[in-house]
Amino acid sequence: MTVTTGRNPTEETDEAPAPGTPGGPGPFSEEEIAAVTGPGGESELDEVEAAAIEEDEEAGPDLETSFEKLVAKSRKLSEDRIRTVLQSVLFVADKPLTVDQLYESTGIDRELIAKALDQISGLHRDGVNGIVLHEVAGGWQFRTDPHSAEYVRRYLRVKPQRLTRAAVETLAIIAYRQPVTRPEVEEIRGVDCGAVIKALMDRKLVKILGKKEEVGRPILYGTTREFLEFFALKDLSALPTLREFHELTQEHQEIVEKEKTSAPKVAGTVEALADPGFQKRLEKNEAASEAALEELEEAMSAADRSQKAAAGLLNTAPKPPDAGASGPKPE
Repeated sequence: MTVTTGRNPTEETDEAPAPGTPGGPGPFSEEEIAAVTGPGGESELDEVEAAAIEEDEEAGPDLETSFEKLVAKSRKLSEDRIRTVLQSVLFVADKPLTVDQLYESTGIDRELIAKALDQISGLHRDGVNGIVLHEVAGGWQFRTDPHSAEYVRRYLRVKPQRLTRAAVETLAIIAYRQPVTRPEVEEIRGVDCGAVIKALMDRKLVKILGKKEEVGRPILYGTTREFLEFFALKDLSALPTLREFHELTQEHQEIVEKEKTSAPKVAGTVEALADPGFQKRLEKNEAASEAALEELEEAMSAADRSQKAAAGLLNTAPKPPDAGASGPKPE
């Protein structure tokens, strides 16, 4: 007979499984879990309506009274404090602000605002500060330094906004000739510009100004405020002149580069001009040229006198007899 020892699998036992094993207790007791989650867990707030914790004012504050208090307070601000206030307002603005808009926001005197803006623009300028203050579209706006453009674009993960050649040509014609009609633009470019003008309007760079008073009443187009912001222009008068535009072309830039490469010739010319001998030779040649010019003038005067004398002799000579007149023929 074989005797085996062990437990019956169906037999109940008071011995509890080890912690962490399936069916065993967790690493934390129920008291510890209740202390963290609170009594009843999160289910107690599921059916509770949230209370209003922000004050809801049906009637807004008296803006005029508040503005009067703001003006009175702004009169006591120092110049440094005025600059900091304007910087704060310009920093949170999403578009260029005019002096009037800054006055309505701060209550600071307009003359003090204009003075502070000039000072701020001197401190925040290109190449000196990462944030520059530009006067664009008739207002003032903080912008990133153009020299840091590639770093900012990489952080924002955006591509630079570039226009096609057709868009640039059409936009330039509209900017310089506005208000201008579509046929006038097409006459200058020599091609259809309907699709390009529509794309420029979608980009809010061009807008409709009205209709021209002529047959057919064609639509007049012009540039927008976004156009000034896009090209960082104060107003339309800040557009480059045609002469400046041609000077900025790639062809002229290449000419300038070629002129830079010929610097040794220029340096040699300067050294030659600085040579005393060269100066003397130049003066001698100038004197010889003047003497030759005087001789030429005398010769021309003599020829003129001879011509006048010959003309006087021809006028005083007797006229020959007519061929049809009667009289003895010369032998």
